[in-house]
Amino acid sequence: MSSKATIILGIETSCDDTSAAVLRNYSVLSNVTANQLIHERYGGVVPELASRSHQENIVQVIDAAIIKAKIALGEIDAVAFTQGPGLMGSLLVGASFAKTFALAREIPLIAVHHMKAHILAHFIEDAGNQKPEFPFLCLTVSGGHTQIVQVNGPNEMEVIGKTIDDAAGEAFDKAAKMLGLSYPGGPLIDKFAKIGNPNAFQFSKPKIDGLNFSFSGLKTSILYFLNSELKKTPEFIEENLFDLCASIQQVIVDILIDKIKKASKLTGITRIAISGGVSANSGLRDALELLKIEGFDTFIPKFEYCTDNAAMIAVAGKFLHERKIFANQSITANAKLIW
Repeated sequence: MSSKATIILGIETSCDDTSAAVLRNYSVLSNVTANQLIHERYGGVVPELASRSHQENIVQVIDAAIIKAKIALGEIDAVAFTQGPGLMGSLLVGASFAKTFALAREIPLIAVHHMKAHILAHFIEDAGNQKPEFPFLCLTVSGGHTQIVQVNGPNEMEVIGKTIDDAAGEAFDKAAKMLGLSYPGGPLIDKFAKIGNPNAFQFSKPKIDGLNFSFSGLKTSILYFLNSELKKTPEFIEENLFDLCASIQQVIVDILIDKIKKASKLTGITRIAISGGVSANSGLRDALELLKIEGFDTFIPKFEYCTDNAAMIAVAGKFLHERKIFANQSITANAKLIW
């Protein structure tokens, strides 16, 4: 890592959180996020409302991040932004601001892949007690993605397993909706699971060859089970909510852990990290900790660097800045940006 102090402004607007961060090398000076509560009433993110909210929030959020970092505009060496993947309207707001900022300040513009940034969040100075050495495996789980990534270097990553249908985060949220929980339901399942019995109910695990995942069959299994029980006992969910949450969380975590252990066996890599919004789930974090008993080296980031945040965009930008991988003003947001 370079010893020269570099200050990067990071901007993240891939979904419904407007976030800006300032990093000096790998140290966070500020990391400010504005959440959009308006989506709760609709049970999910409404893209048009998200992009409008980003337009309303972005100037204030970036201003707050710079003030909190106690730096002058002239000290910023580069601006990094999320190019994709994500919601197109949301991405355009961040990309447009970053391009304008870089042009006005005459500083480098850095385009960042959102999912790669989640992985590189491990290298933020205070992200965890230890940093993973290359190569390592990263289980990247969020509302829209579930992947196993072999990370050979900051810019050398290969997806070796992914979901063939729904993501783990979506499975949590859809299951929560079946239970009558409000959006976002994943964190509520995690909260109630701590009280319940994870072995109270059994749900079938999908049999998918290789390192890929599938969660659509699990969601169907949960739905049919609930419908069957509700016919017999209308108050079934209310009476068993905590146990249901614990059992649903347990099966999703088991699916994820089984696959990452299989990936480790196939690659011979025993360093395992997690990233993405679902890596904030306490059941998954506990399960990863238990892998240490089996001889794995595990890496779990702080909660604030699990969900979408601009600090991870800035640290990914730092790696690209070191290698002078910059974007020009013709670059555009890409909702389906590939690896």
